[in-house]
Amino acid sequence: MTQTDVISTNGLNGSSAPHPAGQPPAVLLRQVSKVYGQGSRAVAALDGVDLAVQPGQFVCVVGASGCGKSTLLNLVAGLDAPATGRIAVDGRPSLMFQEAALFPWLTAGGNIDLALKLAGVGRTERRERVAELLRAVHLEGFGPKRPHELSGGMRQRVALARALAQDTSILLMDEPFGALDAMTRDLLHDEIETVWTARHLAVLFVTHNVREAVRLGDRVVVMSSRPGRVAATIDIDLPRPRRIESPEVAELAGRATDLLRAEVRRHAR
Repeated sequence: MTQTDVISTNGLNGSSAPHPAGQPPAVLLRQVSKVYGQGSRAVAALDGVDLAVQPGQFVCVVGASGCGKSTLLNLVAGLDAPATGRIAVDGRPSLMFQEAALFPWLTAGGNIDLALKLAGVGRTERRERVAELLRAVHLEGFGPKRPHELSGGMRQRVALARALAQDTSILLMDEPFGALDAMTRDLLHDEIETVWTARHLAVLFVTHNVREAVRLGDRVVVMSSRPGRVAATIDIDLPRPRRIESPEVAELAGRATDLLRAEVRRHAR
């Protein structure tokens, strides 16, 4: 497959989020490369990546370990700079990791409140916003709890609420559900989809779980092995809500897995 290959799901009735005409992409990468180190020790992480995420679109990125998925998110978040190419971000991005990374000495509400305080929100408004965000992630009543008193899934919900507290329009997610059990992950799939739809977010979601990518995404981007390139994209035109165990999701996940295997084999040679 080449960088311009696109696989469609052949016109199945879908309900992907609408992409407003005339608006610029929320995230745009043009020929982005990233190299770590210099000289003989230089390691190319990304090579000539082209990628666009439209406003309100949910794009998932899959690839083998070490293909540059996390590097891509760090570049979009502004935590690092590309070696070559251009990145344009139209909106405020927030980054979520596999670990919730909550401050253990603060309560769930306190972690969210801190994000609002750093954004300059007044105390009275912060109190209202914290309560609203806890409701949005179905954690009413858990505001006074500290992170160690919450399950892994609850901690990720707090991390999501903290990201939303930054008035984000672009959510960058780096394998946020990878450490959770299957049932908790399935519940959080439903919740992130609800939040995404209600707030019309652009989401760039990195995962090693191909079924998860097909379950959530409007589009799945398949990365090659290092250096990471866009090997193929798969348009997911399946109706929502989807179930991760459905035959339709399994079929498309199988296609993506076949592409990943081909890339891994090619890299091994």
